Amino acid sequence: MSLADELFKETCIDILTNGTDTKGELVRPIWEDTGEFAYTIKKFGVVNRYDLRKEFPAITLRRIALKSAMDEILWIYQKKSNNIHDLKSHIWDSWADENGSIGTCYGDVIGRKFLYKGEEIDQMDYVLKQLKENPYSRRIMTNMYQYEYLHSGGLDPCCYSMTYNVTKSEEGLVLNGVLNQRSQDMLAANGWNVCQYALLLMMVAQVNDMIPGELIHIIADAHIYDRHVPMIRELIKREGYPAPKVWLNPEVKDFYQFTTDDLHVEDYQTGEQIKNIPIAV
Repeated sequence: MSLADELFKETCIDILTNGTDTKGELVRPIWEDTGEFAYTIKKFGVVNRYDLRKEFPAITLRRIALKSAMDEILWIYQKKSNNIHDLKSHIWDSWADENGSIGTCYGDVIGRKFLYKGEEIDQMDYVLKQLKENPYSRRIMTNMYQYEYLHSGGLDPCCYSMTYNVTKSEEGLVLNGVLNQRSQDMLAANGWNVCQYALLLMMVAQVNDMIPGELIHIIADAHIYDRHVPMIRELIKREGYPAPKVWLNPEVKDFYQFTTDDLHVEDYQTGEQIKNIPIAV
């Protein structure tokens, strides 16, 4: 069983055992098929640590589509797009307008220019520049939760900030990251988001000749939707497998040159996929 499996099970068991139920409260999400409120069992303040030097943090209880996860993270941070036509999956279709735009959120916010010491730069270019020029800075981060853009975005970002921090080791400089997430659907998104940001950390580390280190995932509201409870209970009972071997094409030295073809996955054995997961919108 992978460490990601263990942490996923521990978190879900904790939510089901010690979490609080929102049933009967005023909540925003609804089930698209019925229009009924989508209630959750929730836990506040979950923190999980993944060390990429030990293993890639993919759950094996069910399969995570790693190339699709990478495609989405490149859509946000590399293409800096807010249009679903630039994305291969259909994850964001429910939030897009007739032109495919999800408005002023995610990639749109990452790609917006701001003035830093007389230079116009966007958030991702700022991160890459600082890691090369001032790697020990404690100010290297992206933040998509920008209040002036929330009203015209398709949805508020769930994973909203990524802080990068460099440490030393005998093997070289290590790049670590802290992912802050305001809201997490444990069944539909937990394994997906962890893999996405692990891949982002690996890519940014590689183009800066650093070693990908720890990814710390902080979730303010970790929850299980009412319709997902039976599926989560079934996943918890599964045994799991060792973590897969995941690596990137070492020839890529420019963040903006990565494609999903540069992702290599070996020995990814998983349990049966859970199909037709209902998504609250």
